[in-house]
Amino acid sequence: MAAVKSFLAGRVVVKVGDITKEDVDAIVNAANSTLLGGGGVDGAIHRAGGPGILAECKEIRRLQYPDGLPTGQAVITTAGKMTARHVIHTVGPVYAASADPAGDLASCHVESLRVADALGCATVAFPAISTGVYGYPLNEAANVSSRAIEQFLSTDHSIKEVRLVFFGAGDAEVFLKHHAFTG
Repeated sequence: MAAVKSFLAGRVVVKVGDITKEDVDAIVNAANSTLLGGGGVDGAIHRAGGPGILAECKEIRRLQYPDGLPTGQAVITTAGKMTARHVIHTVGPVYAASADPAGDLASCHVESLRVADALGCATVAFPAISTGVYGYPLNEAANVSSRAIEQFLSTDHSIKEVRLVFFGAGDAEVFLKHHAFTG
């Protein structure tokens, strides 16, 4: 796979890398509803960013979401020690348990982009949400997420570039093979 592929006149970039090292305004965390860290991308972001992220997540839980962040919603915290300025936490659907996995996954992307836009972010990096332990098939996730991102980017907002950062080349290749971007 080439190091980077872009779509929509360079506004969507697909790459392989470590999302915690992305130099962007905001990175998206595929969080669990507790917002207290976990495995995979969630754990990596909490480890790389340090205790400031967890402290803000605890406050969000205390003040806004005592029962946990609902699936498809998004909240923002500091990025702590990472290069990015912010972390946007979103809870993806557990594929087998969701009544509307496509709607929930699309909401993760749209709500994350709305939060980023509200802060004036120009660059946002996403991981593959729900495709790990939450069991969302990567082919389907690629189609849902690309449609949601493309639809959001067709509206007026501050976001200039969305990066889709995959840990492995195989995941990026599947996404590229099944992407729905038209540009």
